[in-house]
Amino acid sequence: MERAPTSPRPLPRGPHGLERDVVLASQRGRMLSAMAEAVAANTYGGTTVADVVAGAGVSRKTFYEHFRDKEECFLAAFDTGVDLLFEAIVQAQPPEGDPTWIGLARVRARAYLETLAREPAFARTFLIEVFAAGPRALERRADVLRRFARLFEDLHDDARRQFPSLPPVPDAIYVAAVGAINELVSDFAREGRAAELPALEDTLLYLQVALFAGRDTAADLGLAQIGAQPWRRAEDAS
Repeated sequence: MERAPTSPRPLPRGPHGLERDVVLASQRGRMLSAMAEAVAANTYGGTTVADVVAGAGVSRKTFYEHFRDKEECFLAAFDTGVDLLFEAIVQAQPPEGDPTWIGLARVRARAYLETLAREPAFARTFLIEVFAAGPRALERRADVLRRFARLFEDLHDDARRQFPSLPPVPDAIYVAAVGAINELVSDFAREGRAAELPALEDTLLYLQVALFAGRDTAADLGLAQIGAQPWRRAEDAS
């Protein structure tokens, strides 16, 4: 699978005997990484094809062999990063001693936050700069939010199988959970604080439990005490 957020190793210069598909995959991966880095540094509007080819170490001709224009490259970088993010989330599994839905919710929240924290350029591209990339990018973003809502719906279905007393919730609640989490995480990306995102783990878990199982359940689990409110801006906390 292509990897946009992590910069691939450049190919050696000169004859190297690599198969053409390996060369093409390396070139494409480097351009996707370069796009994410350039957009995070310069904004989408301020990024040019020249920035991407310089960051990837390829020629302009090579760029246009892979992509029609800047927008197509951006969308490919966005899609690849999203796929890697979802892969990290769905592969996250709770410890053997914690098979409950809450344990699964926690490790998924952790995987989401840690993945974004490791890839600050992608985090900014995914959360902030996508708004500037045009209607096609906004359609992609809407689809991603729907995918997150479906993950929450599946999680709640698991919870109700374990705890039949839990009430059903309207579809709008899943959308609300996605919106709340996205806005909270976006604040960190906007302020250049992606590295601090793992501190939001308890907050994200509290939001999910409170919305899907009720505030009393969240309080019983001790999640209402979510520490020093790590989402607050430093100047607000002073």
